[in-house]
Amino acid sequence: MTKELVFGHQNPDTDAIAAAIALAYLEKQDGYDTEAVALGSVNPETQFVLDYFGVKAPRVVEHAKPETDLVMLVDHNEPQQSIADIADLTVTHVVDHHRINGFDTSKPLYYRAAPYGCCSTIITQMFSEEGVTIPKEIAGLMMSAIISDTLLLKSPTTTDVDRDALQALAEIAGVDNYEDYGVQMLKAGTNVDAKSAEELIDSDAKSFTLGGKNVRIDQINVVDLEDVNKRLSEIKQAMEVEAQSENYDLFLVLVTNVLTSNSELITVGEPKDVVAQAFNNQFDENDVMNLPGVVSRKKQVVPPLTTQLEANN
Repeated sequence: MTKELVFGHQNPDTDAIAAAIALAYLEKQDGYDTEAVALGSVNPETQFVLDYFGVKAPRVVEHAKPETDLVMLVDHNEPQQSIADIADLTVTHVVDHHRINGFDTSKPLYYRAAPYGCCSTIITQMFSEEGVTIPKEIAGLMMSAIISDTLLLKSPTTTDVDRDALQALAEIAGVDNYEDYGVQMLKAGTNVDAKSAEELIDSDAKSFTLGGKNVRIDQINVVDLEDVNKRLSEIKQAMEVEAQSENYDLFLVLVTNVLTSNSELITVGEPKDVVAQAFNNQFDENDVMNLPGVVSRKKQVVPPLTTQLEANN
């Protein structure tokens, strides 16, 4: 059987890496020749998780060809978030928990989607349905992914299915107190002082087409919003440079305090007034908006932006 690469989105987060490893293992039990790979280096939070459970980071790839033309996608489906040569590949499987946008195939495929807080939650269900035992280290990775994507179950994206999956995975992984572990894990990804402004605005960034606009949305997790506020000038400058070079109409950076679940939104580009309308809020003189309780790009940022940008298109 032809080898297939399994991967998450560009600028991979913990769920993109964990879900790729988990699905590659599960599909291998079904007879597929799979390998989990990554579309970028792992971030500090994910490295903490991999080190904790003794798992090697997947190798980084930029293209699937000529190695293979068969791939499986996890934690994304939008082509602009995927591998560079996605248009030349055959997608055989997708497991995702995001909106479906711009995705089409010439052949039938396996497509599994659910509006859960984490892609790894869906894969946990798939293990159960197929009667496949989850290895301890993979359970630890998927548990960590759920903690990451739901901010320790505080995000509005969290469902009862995520809660049940997290509990079950923690037991398999041998983690007695997933809350204590989760705080350590989330803090591991918040050392912004060690990163350049360019790294900060790209480390968890995704591209979207919303209402005819090219929109880039990044999220930076911190334990103190001042860690980013003190570097606001250089961060905005980096955003402006990248927006110009990559033709983004809007570049948004959501800075989220993982301990308080409050955020600030930094915006470069136009139309800023439409962004303000989307959140029924106002920017300050530095183009920063306070967004208490907003922690989810998927559920609390992209939908209202889509609605407002389409209404003004």
